[in-house]
Amino acid sequence: MAAMARDLLAQESVTDTLDRISASAMDLVEGCTAAGVLVLHDQKVETLTATEQLVVDSDRLQEELAEGPCFDAARTSQGERTFRISDLTTESERWPVFAPRARALGVGSMMGFLLFTEDDDLGALNLYSHEPGAFTEASELAGWLLASHAAVALSAARTYAQMEQAVATRHVIGEAMGILMGSHRLTEDQAFDVLRRYSQDNNVKLREVARQVCEKGTLD
Repeated sequence: MAAMARDLLAQESVTDTLDRISASAMDLVEGCTAAGVLVLHDQKVETLTATEQLVVDSDRLQEELAEGPCFDAARTSQGERTFRISDLTTESERWPVFAPRARALGVGSMMGFLLFTEDDDLGALNLYSHEPGAFTEASELAGWLLASHAAVALSAARTYAQMEQAVATRHVIGEAMGILMGSHRLTEDQAFDVLRRYSQDNNVKLREVARQVCEKGTLD
């Protein structure tokens, strides 16, 4: 588990981190034969990573029905943060439409963990088995430990990606300002004001305006 935590933090991108989280679940959690991470945007489910099509199909099914354990786990930080379902055939009362259709997809048992840090709710890590009764208390403990490390690693990866994007944006804006200063004999403040006003007047993000100047040498 310690080696896994170091490995997660060593990934080079958010996508790599997500893929490593799902792969680690299959390596470390007894009974897990498929894994994935989803986030919920209002009523829309986005599958961030999946080890097989079953995970994607389950996510789409929960979005279609607006019910299901993963849907519930990612929907609110106030609700259940961990769930373990030993047998989908016994859950028809809780999820009357989802449970039988998930079983038809080949889902025998499921576990899910809300990925969160103190500041962010990041979605849900969902583990699947084709067989009923595949997950034990030990499986749940291993999954919870994985989810705890995964949430920190995912948050760190996202923060780093945002910082990289901010640096790249500053570079593009600076380059665009230099082009305008040279071609129109503007001061630094005047060049930035030209970009800002064009952005506001045309409802275009400032970095996109700057990119246009860098590519075309001018504003349309």
